[in-house]
Amino acid sequence: MSAPAVDHPRFSAVWSWLMRREPAALTQGRRMLLDGATGRVLEVGAGTGANFAHYGPGVTEVVAVEPEARLRLEARAAAQDAARSGAAPRFVVADGTFEDLPPEAVGAFDVVVCSLVLCSVPDVDAALRAAYDRLRPGGELRYYEHVATDGALGVVQRAADATVWPRAFGGCHTHRHAVAAIDRAGFERVRHRDVQVAPRWAPVPVSPMALGVARRGDAGPAPSAAGPVV
Repeated sequence: MSAPAVDHPRFSAVWSWLMRREPAALTQGRRMLLDGATGRVLEVGAGTGANFAHYGPGVTEVVAVEPEARLRLEARAAAQDAARSGAAPRFVVADGTFEDLPPEAVGAFDVVVCSLVLCSVPDVDAALRAAYDRLRPGGELRYYEHVATDGALGVVQRAADATVWPRAFGGCHTHRHAVAAIDRAGFERVRHRDVQVAPRWAPVPVSPMALGVARRGDAGPAPSAAGPVV
């Protein structure tokens, strides 16, 4: 059964505007996320294609999946812009989600990229199992995600998630323990850092982020989920 269509016209307009004015710290994180990536890449939740300019010459193909039609059009334009550089990989931009990957995503990948997407998927554990299963043994999950924090900002995150934030921002939940879910899915973290995209004193729910690389270690299927991530 196909996943339901994703239609967030207001969010897509806001997100497009924000991506055109992305903070330098976020852009730098994208560069670090993709530095050293090689081979065939699956990027799910590609948005406007903000990552495309940062794929290096070691990447041969990027299958970029984006379920929101308006954002997908922008991603295709970004792929064309990247291709004009002459050194870009082959880009394929397709409709789909982790729950309903398109035919273009067939076969094994060397890298799966999760960039600002685990906060909005309906089932984080299922998404990461899909990522695990699409990777070749030894393949990499590269993640750059909003994460839950504690203290006063954690209270702000939980309040935001319980009220207007998910409705205003395409289902985004700021207080999700995404890194714990990555561990639970069977990935072995090989590089990880906690980052802040706003000053620590600023009550910005999406400021705490995690950036890193985790590896699929064996040829078996992803472990079953131990419980939901909230």
